[in-house]
Amino acid sequence: MERWVNRAIKNRFCPILKTAQVEAKPVDLQDLLLRLTFDNICRLAFGTDPETLAPEMPDNSFASAFDRATEASLQRFIFPEVIWKLKKWLRLGIEVSLSQSLENVDEYLSNIIKTRKLELMNKQKDANAHDDLLSRFMKKKESYSDKFLQQVALNFILAGRDTSSAALSWFFWLVMQNPRVEEKILHEICTVLIETRGINIESWVDDPLVYEEVDRLVYLKATLSETLRLYPSVPEDSKHVVVDDTMPDGTFVPARSSVTYSIYSAGRMKSTWGEDCLEFKPERWLSPESKKFTMHDSYKFVSFNAGPRTCLGKDLAYLQMKSIAAAVLLRHRLTVVAGHKVEQKMSSTLFMKYGLKVNVHQRDLTSIASSIMKETQAVTNNEKCRIGGYAGGIGRGIGVDMVVEVI
Repeated sequence: MERWVNRAIKNRFCPILKTAQVEAKPVDLQDLLLRLTFDNICRLAFGTDPETLAPEMPDNSFASAFDRATEASLQRFIFPEVIWKLKKWLRLGIEVSLSQSLENVDEYLSNIIKTRKLELMNKQKDANAHDDLLSRFMKKKESYSDKFLQQVALNFILAGRDTSSAALSWFFWLVMQNPRVEEKILHEICTVLIETRGINIESWVDDPLVYEEVDRLVYLKATLSETLRLYPSVPEDSKHVVVDDTMPDGTFVPARSSVTYSIYSAGRMKSTWGEDCLEFKPERWLSPESKKFTMHDSYKFVSFNAGPRTCLGKDLAYLQMKSIAAAVLLRHRLTVVAGHKVEQKMSSTLFMKYGLKVNVHQRDLTSIASSIMKETQAVTNNEKCRIGGYAGGIGRGIGVDMVVEVI
């Protein structure tokens, strides 16, 4: 996953942002992120690259059908079951679009599965190069139906495409509104890069961060988690009752009923998060000394679900989001286009209704790097004074000579 994400960031995402900066043209960051995460998850799920993130911003039939099907499916949650079933039977309204979109998705995935099976059966020279999830399922001893393989691939796309791009869109918007948070993120990234790549700033942007560097970005992970608390990618969820049950508070729930809860509201409750629940505060995810990330209880922070249904791609999501966020913030300073309206869209995924139109500016890291170097030097000098003063006080003349020699 890391190599696919970093390759897409370096060869596609960053060049598009650089062009926008040079030409002083705004871009829809939400659209770019959707394309980036879609290409990444397709390569992970079934080893094909749809190349939707390209300078010419091409349309992709599968991506378009996927979007239409997702949007149409939402209507089934809004309208009573009898209404959408009647529309489906009469082939009216959005049910027609849903039916056509599902056929397109099914055809696209069927062709991929058929091609991959032929490659593996014929043991083509490049067949061993396939290390995607679809190929791994096909190589197992168990025999899976084409329908099952389609559903596996589709589930990964559903889980890994819209959610990450939506979260990143809200992240960048929140960071633009909070310069203090942006500065702390940059300070953390630059501190790590000084240790791993040296003081040459140009070397910091030659390549995206590798896993070992990304893994050390504690404050960035806290900021992303705080974003998901306030703007969860999936704003509400439903659980379907299989057999009669009783909730802990005594509420009876009969079989075949559904229990829907608001993840969006759960992240903004004073009773759970305190009086500052509406404040964007990444520090709530850090240990008291602010050096370690502290994950809240999964039944309190439900953006990744909880218990046996906890999202399997949680760590992959954080890896991808941290890599993309670090790459953008290191290279560019973003500002929302004047007059652009940021508003939530009514959807199964918490998108921005009008996208996220931003201007892209060159990032100057000189002052941040200088500040970190001064801090490092000050700490070093204080440490020398502390050691020297301690030893000198005990050993007097001979002790001081020994300390000076060690230093």
